[in-house]
Amino acid sequence: MVGRIAPPGSQSSLREANRARLVESLKRHGRLTQVELAGSTGLSPATVSNIVKELTASGLLHTSITSRSGRRATLVSLARQLGLVAGVHFSSRQLHIAIADATRTVVTQTSLPLALDHRHDAELDRLSILLGDMMETLGGTVSDLLAVGLALPAPIDPRTGMVSTAGLLRGWEGVDVAESLTARIGRPVFVDSEANLAGLAEAREGSGRNASSSVFIRVGHTISAGLIVDGDLFRGVNGKAGQIGHVTIDENGPMCRCSNRGCLETYAGGPALLSLFPPSEGMQRLSDLIQASDAGDGSSRRVIADAGRHIGIAAASLCNLFDPELIIVGGELGEAGEILMAPMRHSLERTALASASGLPEIVGASFGGWAETRGAITIALDHVTVDAEAMPFSA
Repeated sequence: MVGRIAPPGSQSSLREANRARLVESLKRHGRLTQVELAGSTGLSPATVSNIVKELTASGLLHTSITSRSGRRATLVSLARQLGLVAGVHFSSRQLHIAIADATRTVVTQTSLPLALDHRHDAELDRLSILLGDMMETLGGTVSDLLAVGLALPAPIDPRTGMVSTAGLLRGWEGVDVAESLTARIGRPVFVDSEANLAGLAEAREGSGRNASSSVFIRVGHTISAGLIVDGDLFRGVNGKAGQIGHVTIDENGPMCRCSNRGCLETYAGGPALLSLFPPSEGMQRLSDLIQASDAGDGSSRRVIADAGRHIGIAAASLCNLFDPELIIVGGELGEAGEILMAPMRHSLERTALASASGLPEIVGASFGGWAETRGAITIALDHVTVDAEAMPFSA
């Protein structure tokens, strides 16, 4: 539905622009107090208050009372009934799916194991069925979804929507994944790498929310990073920015799946770490390694700490090039916490260029294993137009 267009420069046009600015800020951040909305939009507190009252009365916004720094404040969010989006994360070994409303509140979610060498056709067929089943439990159908965000364990070329580097995700290469899933479910789909989307979630509403720039390092079966500047992703020309797992640690080292030698992944990726244990010890997944470490197993702790040291060296190079304010560590191995991050800090201190403000802080992810899925929800909402009268999809 096309609304009335106010004459440029008119008071009505200015009000519409201010309302749009406020709604976009809520889409970006989820929930904000009226004071925070004034800061994020540049509008006066009085203007924000008037717009919030108007859009709350029309059903577009929802308000509640909260406390910030010991003071009473009005918390504002988009109304839940505006519609639903889905976030999907295909990792190397796991599938996560979550359906959320416009406030980013998850209303249903599920996760399933994946075969190591899963293929796009079979998995997208399965995803289509699962989305239909999940929407049915909510009393709707897939056609009720406004959009779907999807995270993959490989860099995605933003110009083509395909995996940008051969060898990093066999079974998914040469396929426009968004187009392929849209053909199955008839809804708009947006695809990016798992590290990018996890980094986006952490920057918008997690550990990196107060940082002007951050790096999300995802450590699991594979290793990659998402680079965030002012709340937005830096992808590079081909979507390969942040592929820290393929930084060369030793040019004469082991062969990597990317066809180079001595990449960080060959020393600190999941398969490399698990291969250090004999089959009799039952180290099949990184969760087994972390469980053994938590139980006090010395070998497991040493393996994780050594991985942290290698990752820290690569992170130092990334810091020298990108100069972030904050480093956030997530992924399956990120669940090891300080056993992994303390050696990372030590390597960063020894290797990165120092500055007057010190080195970037290294912290854990806020959303654990669901960070990538939350990022997929975020990118889906970023591509949905929210309007008081209609909500058409925006390309």
